[in-house]
Amino acid sequence: MEKVRQYAREHAMFHADGTLLLALSGGGDSMALFTVLRQLNVPFQAAHCNFHLRGEDSDNDEQAVRCQCDKYGIVLKVKHFDVSQYKREHGVSTEMACRELRYDWFYRLLDECGYYSLAVAHHSDDNVETFFLNALRGTGVSGLAAMRPVRNRIVRPLLCVSRSEIEEFLKQENVPFVTDRTNLLNDVKRNRLRNVVIPCIEREFPDARARLVSTVANVADCVSLYEEGIDVMREMVVDSVNSEDEIVIDNQRLLSMRNPATLLFEITKKYGFNREQCELAVNDLRRGGAVGNKYEGSGRVMCIYATKLKVLLQKVKVEESCLISLCVNKIEEPIKIEIERCFDTESVKELCDGKRVIALNSDVLKCDNVVLRHWREGDRLEPFGMRGSKLVSDLFTDLKLGEREKNDVWILEADGKILWVVGYRASRHYAVSAGAPFVLLKAEI
Repeated sequence: MEKVRQYAREHAMFHADGTLLLALSGGGDSMALFTVLRQLNVPFQAAHCNFHLRGEDSDNDEQAVRCQCDKYGIVLKVKHFDVSQYKREHGVSTEMACRELRYDWFYRLLDECGYYSLAVAHHSDDNVETFFLNALRGTGVSGLAAMRPVRNRIVRPLLCVSRSEIEEFLKQENVPFVTDRTNLLNDVKRNRLRNVVIPCIEREFPDARARLVSTVANVADCVSLYEEGIDVMREMVVDSVNSEDEIVIDNQRLLSMRNPATLLFEITKKYGFNREQCELAVNDLRRGGAVGNKYEGSGRVMCIYATKLKVLLQKVKVEESCLISLCVNKIEEPIKIEIERCFDTESVKELCDGKRVIALNSDVLKCDNVVLRHWREGDRLEPFGMRGSKLVSDLFTDLKLGEREKNDVWILEADGKILWVVGYRASRHYAVSAGAPFVLLKAEI
């Protein structure tokens, strides 16, 4: 594939010294990239994930990958995962669990084995799907740029070619590959986009895919210029950055910018701050009198200091969970919760509202770690009366909670399972069963 060779050279994907790591599933895309790397004489090793989600098919995929690597003398690393356990522990979907597991392993391999980059087989059709997914979820310009050819130690040599071009290459080169039949099922959003939505668009606009590929490339070019502009403006408003990751931002210079909230977000997003928080901070600065107002990110806090007329972003210790016992009559700290042992299950519905008052099967008393803590990004609740799980952040959105209200919310968690978003929603874990003793919890908030 000469097109791939030129694209890889243009983006400096391959190094003369060192070894590349290839994510090799055994599917057509990754086997095409496997073949291209061999033809280009790029030194590489391969990594394969076996999630054991498709019974014998998963093991057959692994065997097919092993055969190809053995045939060409390519070192192969294989990792077996327990997806069900990970889902239980982290409250995520199967799709998200697989993604988190594989990339966590890939990045560990990069660090431990000294590979300079990870090569993945995303192509231009994948990028169109990512564009739609990001746009429909709500995103900024970076999200509309979809996947980049080189980013975060990941290279995508096939991003310049389409799925149909890859299929033609596989046929011409007689490359063996396995077919994941789950890609034909419309049970996840990406598959529905691929199999239903985009084909429908193409029927109305025959050249839609090519136009969208061009649009994504144009947005990516614009984002490059945008990021360069952000770098220039960052230098204009940031006073200092010290060894403790403290960033001091000059308020007056920040407010003099045309879009101060956007600029503040671009400066602070890597610390876990979102756009809403940055808009709140800028509005507070404009109004004045906001001394001491704080906005919490991932282990950091952004705080307004009036005397220095600066916004200080400082690294802080993440608040530890407060270990509690449900075997007492009342909890006083960090919030007040009355606890009562009950046996009359017929009165449960009258006693509980599922918000400030909940009931839990007394089996919860056997849990080793019961904690109260503030909510965290990525927290998931399995709500009582609903199938599946729901992001706590989505619950907050439904409830129209402001940033400060969210930061005041407490979570009751037992052995890693979220049981209660205190004051708002209970989970279905430890549901009360007829005739069984239960624990009644009443929050005083």
